[in-house]
Amino acid sequence: MTQFLLITFNGLTLGAVYFLVASGLTLIFGLMRVITMAHGTSYLLGGYIGYVVVRETGNWILGALAASVGVGLLGLLIHQLLIRKFQDDDMRVALITLGLSLIGTDLMLAAFGGTATQVAIPKALQIGVELPLLGTYPLIRILLLLIAIGVGFGLWFFVNKTRYGAVVRAGVDDSQMTAATGINIKVVFAAIFAFGSALAGFAGVAGGSLFPLMPGQDGTYLLFSLVVVIAGGMGSIAGAAIGAGLVGLVSQFSLVYFPTYALVFTFALMVIVLAVRPQGLMGKATV
Repeated sequence: MTQFLLITFNGLTLGAVYFLVASGLTLIFGLMRVITMAHGTSYLLGGYIGYVVVRETGNWILGALAASVGVGLLGLLIHQLLIRKFQDDDMRVALITLGLSLIGTDLMLAAFGGTATQVAIPKALQIGVELPLLGTYPLIRILLLLIAIGVGFGLWFFVNKTRYGAVVRAGVDDSQMTAATGINIKVVFAAIFAFGSALAGFAGVAGGSLFPLMPGQDGTYLLFSLVVVIAGGMGSIAGAAIGAGLVGLVSQFSLVYFPTYALVFTFALMVIVLAVRPQGLMGKATV
């Protein structure tokens, strides 16, 4: 029972990291339908920015803030200079962002080397918490799980319960009609792209506090984020949360009991979900 609970908690905290990364992709790809292949690069860049700031200042919150703002501003710049004119051309946007991902990966490799690094955790969080039936469990993992829940609820409320969220959804469904009401839909899309990039930057610091930052992780997190967004349902925050939790649980249980086939089981989850519900777990069926 203790081992089962430990694997479950590890799976949920891993899913929390996946959700933090995928939440930004849910806004950019799932909601706006902009195919960005540089989202994993934004995650890794945010992790490295946080690593440097925390190393120099010793302040984890400042590192997370710097990563969010830095990656968000870079995302805004990329959207305005390279993506805005071709936003409706999926293939061109995918190729542009893929090129940016390759360039960014090489630049980070040159700047930080190929050695694994990790964002320093504050000493106050380097403790364990006694949990029933489980024993001592790292406090940092519990806090990241709570942060992911808070981010998920905040995004759901923003998209579904606010006027700005309604404007975004209306702009995605019919941008010309939305623009005809006097709303500058280009500014709205630019802000959402920047916000989604900022979430990826924050996720880099959160994930980099639990797992090492190293070259190649950008592609890994991009892949898992796509699985979460597609399996959960395009544009659904709740679906992304459920999908991330399932991916984290399947990944951890398969690593313990079937380590050779861990990656197979993780992607089999997406195949099974789409076979049963082509629109994803919480996605809306299209006519």
